[in-house]
Amino acid sequence: MSEVQQGNAGARTSPGGHAGRLTFQRTVPRHLVHRASVAEVFLTDALALGDDRFLVAAQWPRDHALYHPDVLGRSDPLLAAETIRQALVYLAHWHYGIPLDRRFVGRRMELDITEPQALRVTGQPLPVVLEARWEWVDSRPPHRHGMRLEAELVVGDRKTGRGSLQVVALDERRYSVLRRRTGGSGTAIPAQRRRVLTLPAAQVGRLRGKDSVLAATGRAGEWELHADLDHAVLFDHPTDHVPLMVLLEGVRQLGHLVTKGSGASGGRPAVASQLTSLTVDCLAFAELDPPVRLRVTDDRTTPCGGRYLAIDAAQDDRGVAAITGRWHHAGTPVPSDSHR
Repeated sequence: MSEVQQGNAGARTSPGGHAGRLTFQRTVPRHLVHRASVAEVFLTDALALGDDRFLVAAQWPRDHALYHPDVLGRSDPLLAAETIRQALVYLAHWHYGIPLDRRFVGRRMELDITEPQALRVTGQPLPVVLEARWEWVDSRPPHRHGMRLEAELVVGDRKTGRGSLQVVALDERRYSVLRRRTGGSGTAIPAQRRRVLTLPAAQVGRLRGKDSVLAATGRAGEWELHADLDHAVLFDHPTDHVPLMVLLEGVRQLGHLVTKGSGASGGRPAVASQLTSLTVDCLAFAELDPPVRLRVTDDRTTPCGGRYLAIDAAQDDRGVAAITGRWHHAGTPVPSDSHR
């Protein structure tokens, strides 16, 4: 594929073939969003508007094995995070021509759901549009491409949130050098890994035992992230480190546990606070083994009645991520600047 162009050179019309409008009829090719399973592809179309601006269409399922609605029928906020991730990867390959063999390394992600009630599940899959803007950040083509995607989340004519993702895409040689420099093995999923008893699914806001990724450590304010390497969604394809979306799942479950986990009963998750705001700064690769420790360093009530948590993710005394998030109870207003 050709070298990436800085700017809008080489822009294409809508891949769905419908100039000026988006289609929700079928998903985009799975390899263009780095997914092995078609069932895990949410994007359906994209349209280049010029000046590094895009419309990106997605369809959210009414139900999903992992990203299922909560007990109040609200769409899972991590669907928004995964949609933004897929949008960045898709635009990188489809529009900007970044080669398919590049390794994408996350730097920072932000998510802010301002109107969670507008994302309520109805009798049909939810059509979602991202109003997106692309920015090059510390990019040195053709072997290193730094990029950031900022997106507004639109349902119907209603803006319901925003988010952003910053990554760097490296060729194989530079990725291998980076992995060695950070102490990583650079190998795929290990053949042997000790089994750990994770917390009951309902206690962390999940429906299935296999979806629980948190284990108790016996230390106050600290848990361990133990994702099943055979999990069909969290590990959709082989990888040599813990993916960003797996870390986000651990954070979401920790928030549920801290804010309302003890209220679960009858085998179903409690009506807990919903994650509405999240910022993740990636500091280092999280290796597949040993476990990642998640420690709550700040826990306080927000002025609007929600909860603010600051979480450090570490592995072998090495910080891998710094996370802040806000959770709000159903029926309480979500402030428009909740991501700050």
